Amino acid sequence: MSDNRKLLLGMGERLFADLREQREVEDVWPVLHEAGFQHLFRPESADGFGGDWGDGVALLHLSGLYPVNAPLAEILAATWLEETAGFARSDEICVLAGAAHGKLDGGRFTGEVMAVPVAEGVSRVIAAADGSLVRLDIAVAARTAEGRNLAGDKHLRLTFENAPAEAKATDEDAMRWGALARTAQIAGALDGVLKLSIDYANERQQFGRPISKFQSVQQSLALLAEEAAAANCAAQAAAQAADHGDAALECACAKLRAGRAAAIGVEIGHQVHGAIGFTKEHALHDYTRRLAAWRSEFGNERYWGARIGKWAAERGGEALWSGLAERSDRIGKAS
Repeated sequence: MSDNRKLLLGMGERLFADLREQREVEDVWPVLHEAGFQHLFRPESADGFGGDWGDGVALLHLSGLYPVNAPLAEILAATWLEETAGFARSDEICVLAGAAHGKLDGGRFTGEVMAVPVAEGVSRVIAAADGSLVRLDIAVAARTAEGRNLAGDKHLRLTFENAPAEAKATDEDAMRWGALARTAQIAGALDGVLKLSIDYANERQQFGRPISKFQSVQQSLALLAEEAAAANCAAQAAAQAADHGDAALECACAKLRAGRAAAIGVEIGHQVHGAIGFTKEHALHDYTRRLAAWRSEFGNERYWGARIGKWAAERGGEALWSGLAERSDRIGKAS
């Protein structure tokens, strides 16, 4: 781990731990903004951190481990797309939308942009539409509908009618970077569920001894640990691929694996905690509601499974293994 990453994580962990104590605060993004996390992917020559996806995944893992109400994943993914696509840098905060559809015509966009997170100071949204990356000012939306995801986080559905838009023609898959960011957060949240479950199992007494002494509970906790480890490995592998070139397959595999782990983690976490885990006062639901939401956002298992299947089918049986080995060798040589 580089010295810069150690510094980033040291600061991040202290900050997230402090914010975690404010469970009822609706929007803690201003605090993260003041810390400068939105500049993680901006180069040092432009007064940024000069970080890579290894840094991003490590920071996003913390935002899952200490769940707070802030769209850090969407902001980091949007910043990455702005930098790689060549959008003009700005101090305005931009977020990545969950989905979009519409048409571009002479620098004007008509269509809908969905699952746009809400946070203080966020004024722009970026999305893939009509074969381009489109950056729009939220304020010029003709209509706005507000809703919430399963975690309770506010989201907007924006309708634009012939709105001015900055566009970059690219085959960049915006969904991929949102999926990688969510994978890192899922891994962090699973680590949080695992810690809560182990602590509760050691404290909860049944038949005169902690429930952690029962083999069935031990087996459940072992499975939860396996799933958390799998999600963490998937996130780190995809980040490594992203930092060494094309990461389309790795991001797809990571989000699919993390989605499966999230489903198992929610189930085991609530089984171990029993009724207490469903109460508003208990911290477990802060994790499990987010895991349930994040599992579907930026593509669920079916979506990414289809993408992986298409990749494999295009190569055929004879070229499949060599294609996988080639990707692995590329990363190994670069490291």
